Amino acid sequence: MEVAAMNFVPVEHTVERLALLTLEEAHDMLAMALAVTRDGGPVSAEAGRLGREIAARIPSEN
Repeated sequence: MEVAAMNFVPVEHTVERLALLTLEEAHDMLAMALAVTRDGGPVSAEAGRLGREIAARIPSEN
């Protein structure tokens, strides 16, 4: 999916989006990818791949 085609959460025009995720956001994304993977639906393989990519790039929560 292209970025231009994505629906982003609306923000005020005075707020600038960060180019990077915070560590907390990255851990949230990892948890979501793992939940989708466990669900076994049609996108579970892609969610698993993305989860591994995220996990390889961020420090653990502990």
